[in-house]
Amino acid sequence: MKFIVSSSALLKQLQSINGVVTNNPVVPILENFLFEIEDGKLTITASDLETSMMTELPVEARETGRIAAPARILLDTLKNLPDQPVTFTLDEETYTIEIASSNGRYKLAGENATDFPRVPVVKGSAPVEIPSTSLARAINKTIFAVSTDELRPAMTGILVQLADNQVTFVATDGHRLLRYRRSDVGAGQTANIIIPRKAFNLLKGALPSEATTVRVEFNNSNAFFSFNQMRLVCRLIDERYPDYENVIPVSNPNKLIISRQEILNSVKRISIYSNKTTHQVRLRLAGSELTVSAEDLDFSNEANEKLACQYDGEDMEIGFNAKFLQEMLSNIDSEEITLELSTPNRAGLLMPTLADDNESILMLVMPVMLNNYV
Repeated sequence: MKFIVSSSALLKQLQSINGVVTNNPVVPILENFLFEIEDGKLTITASDLETSMMTELPVEARETGRIAAPARILLDTLKNLPDQPVTFTLDEETYTIEIASSNGRYKLAGENATDFPRVPVVKGSAPVEIPSTSLARAINKTIFAVSTDELRPAMTGILVQLADNQVTFVATDGHRLLRYRRSDVGAGQTANIIIPRKAFNLLKGALPSEATTVRVEFNNSNAFFSFNQMRLVCRLIDERYPDYENVIPVSNPNKLIISRQEILNSVKRISIYSNKTTHQVRLRLAGSELTVSAEDLDFSNEANEKLACQYDGEDMEIGFNAKFLQEMLSNIDSEEITLELSTPNRAGLLMPTLADDNESILMLVMPVMLNNYV
């Protein structure tokens, strides 16, 4: 069986799904791409059992056939070939693959396509359509706060809450919590699903820069995303997500409004002098002045800066992890941010002062205990 395809077009499609392939998979066949040819179309699948990605492109072919091709050697070969038509000759009896280019010939050992795991078919829910730009933004705003603690599997994914007139994305690692909500995307149904971090990372990398519509379907065990020529199927995390709404403090009488860039730059500078274990910085709020300070008693290092701000509330001092603050501030777009606080031992709420009408971003960060009020 033969097919002819552009080397650069094939490389682009392989690279878009290569993130699924793991170095030491549970089943050796998963080190391969599955090639399937039918009606002049090549469908390529990559899988790690939990997540599968499929893409397709037109090729010159008269026959149909299937074979598993080794991912790494195939990618490395195509990366080093100039853009040109290449001819693939597949032997479905010996599972050998021969690539002919204007430079030369390359022969590699494939595997039996029947050993490749079947991709689940998702049926059960009415499809939800989300603009790719909205989905990419939701993933970017939440994924950095997803937990890596395998002992709490629910928190290793992003909770997606579908409602009639809005979609909410939630991520937390126990120290901070991100809630991103869009009111311009209606699901027409109510459901809570937990998408694994890897699946959303792959999706984020594959989403096109130009606006397109992403179709989402799901059942009790899997979610299915499709757009353009790309499809992704992932197993849902079958766990109960923490009741995050109860963690968000309702009464926050102390409100700080400040330039996002100013406080971000200040925290970056001051954190250089913080303890390398706790990364603790202090925020002292009094009148219209914010003092950012840090000290590392082990090395007698300390630093402080004063910033002008709008503050409405009682004088207070609160400690935060500088790394968490930096990440959260870096993921807000507005020029000014609002920090809502109640007491030094309760979570602070960080949000853009001016937000888009269709989106709501709420970031919660837990304080770290300061010595003077332990």
